[in-house]
Amino acid sequence: MVRRGRFTFPVEVRRSIVRLAAQGVTRNEIAAEVGASVRLVYMVLGNYGGVLAGRELSSRLRLTLDERVEIKLAIEAGDSIRAVARRLGRAPSTISRELAANGSRGAYSPMPAHRRAAERRRRPKMTKLANHAELRGRVLADLGQLWSPEQISARLRAGFPDRPEMRVSHETIYKSIYVQGRGELRRELAACLRTGRAQRKPQGRGERHRRIADMIMISDRPAEAGDRAVPGHWEGDLIIGKNGNSAIGTLVERSTRFVMLLHLPGDRTAATVRDAMTTAIATLPAALTRSITWDQGIEMAQHAQFSVQTGVPIYFCDPHSPWQRGSNENTNGLLRQYFPKSTDLSMHSPEELQRVADSLNGRPRQTLGWMTPSEKLNETLVAMTG
Repeated sequence: MVRRGRFTFPVEVRRSIVRLAAQGVTRNEIAAEVGASVRLVYMVLGNYGGVLAGRELSSRLRLTLDERVEIKLAIEAGDSIRAVARRLGRAPSTISRELAANGSRGAYSPMPAHRRAAERRRRPKMTKLANHAELRGRVLADLGQLWSPEQISARLRAGFPDRPEMRVSHETIYKSIYVQGRGELRRELAACLRTGRAQRKPQGRGERHRRIADMIMISDRPAEAGDRAVPGHWEGDLIIGKNGNSAIGTLVERSTRFVMLLHLPGDRTAATVRDAMTTAIATLPAALTRSITWDQGIEMAQHAQFSVQTGVPIYFCDPHSPWQRGSNENTNGLLRQYFPKSTDLSMHSPEELQRVADSLNGRPRQTLGWMTPSEKLNETLVAMTG
């Protein structure tokens, strides 16, 4: 029994009144149905927010009207939020948010709360990017640098710790790109997203059947290279252009993910690749030139000469084992954003290759704690000299 003023009536009657009102039944009809006075019906509905017309919200993810009525009855009885949550089979945070959004314990009214929930569900919502010009401009600029939405989101959190309005989830960025007609991001920026292909297609070379002399296999590589704890161990490969007639060499440092690109304008013979690698390695301090891991491509036929000239050993992956050069495989996938397949790669100048390398080295990486490879390399060099 619940007392209201000088009236006392069962809780079940109150619930019946509220449920009938939710179905759009008039107050007079409710009074006749439950065997109560119209005055009692008015009193109950006044406390619960009046008549609610319209369909019930059907999703189990959302509170039902009955659950909102139970919340009201429970807080009137003095129950705790956790007790209400246990009774409804909901999380305590769900009950807390419901009360906070609808006037707290003292002013909570289930009917208006239910109407507001239905209205919020129907109303089309603009994303955060649609309403914040500064944030939208920053996201546009970073997408233009080919950063992923997750990278952008993480860097915004790090760059604006005291400005929550300058943070946005990567889900919101994706939504803004894919949901057309909203106007907050230009349609063409969708092209900046990565392909997301489910699996990597085989990179046939045609020359792999030829055996390279005097190979040192990856099983003989120092253990320190495997756990990425010591900098200076690199992974290398080629990306191939149209009809196999052009190529760009790629080197990735395992601990920092720092990228170097090798200009191969004329051919990709073993001598050309050896010379390009020798030139690139000469630009690095000795502490960053401990080893290189490559696959068994014939372009490495002069690996012994390279090691004699530079003092850097080359280790070879097992056949058909691209995961043994995981950092390099990932980088080559990213490079296809700049150098699409079936294009002539010899047309790109050394300066253009350097701009692309700078772009990749300026992207924040989750595996680096959202530092960029350039920042991580600089940190490593400072620690070495320091």
